[in-house]
Amino acid sequence: MDQEQFFSLTNRVAVVTGGGQGIGEGIAGRLHSAGAKVAILDVNHDAANSVAGSFGGMGVECDVSCTLSVKAAIDRVRERFGPIDIMVNNAGITGKTAHLWELDEADLDRVYAVNLKGTFLMCRAVIPEMLARRYGRIVNVASIAGKEGNPTLVPYSSTKAGVIALTKALAKEVAGQGDITVNSIAPGVVRTKILDTIAPQTVQYMISKIPMGRTGKIEEVAALVHFLVSSEASFTTGQCYDISGGRATY
Repeated sequence: MDQEQFFSLTNRVAVVTGGGQGIGEGIAGRLHSAGAKVAILDVNHDAANSVAGSFGGMGVECDVSCTLSVKAAIDRVRERFGPIDIMVNNAGITGKTAHLWELDEADLDRVYAVNLKGTFLMCRAVIPEMLARRYGRIVNVASIAGKEGNPTLVPYSSTKAGVIALTKALAKEVAGQGDITVNSIAPGVVRTKILDTIAPQTVQYMISKIPMGRTGKIEEVAALVHFLVSSEASFTTGQCYDISGGRATY
């Protein structure tokens, strides 16, 4: 095989949730550059269209926490691009930065609905077709917070831990039923706009835990996802890949 063909995604159909900005935007661009037809699903329709329009992709408004919205969005992607080969569940919110005893039930419900329920709904929407075609790649974006737990981010940390467990469970359910893999990634602090919504002292705490002493780059996360959704990553499933600058201890 010619080296230029390694990790090619030519003619693959990829869906990236939360792709209207930040890490999702970077992942979408990377997959497109590898040849994939990319659909960006985002609750912000304008953002999804703006990013998708920059490379001829498809922008679709979608609330990942709503079953009807997820179904409608996936149906639209299939109508335009065909069967979905790659699902990247990147949509997520941090929620309120506060101690557990300062949070309301609504604070918890909102984060769980997007981060954990949203990942479940998106996986459920595409996995039957992947099983029928005996091919598929799913990558769920978790967080180092899901492994270590970040203080004042209880809902976020716990949902990301749930995403890691969901990934491992689903991977075992579909293992051996064709070339289908399900993996997650656990980024440390990555320099995106989402950091502007987190209290500065919390951000500094997270950076202080990174041996490399810096935040990650969107491009670095996108490169890892690219590998995991490629055909070459055919014997890798049920894993949580850290991209944390050495912070992870397991």
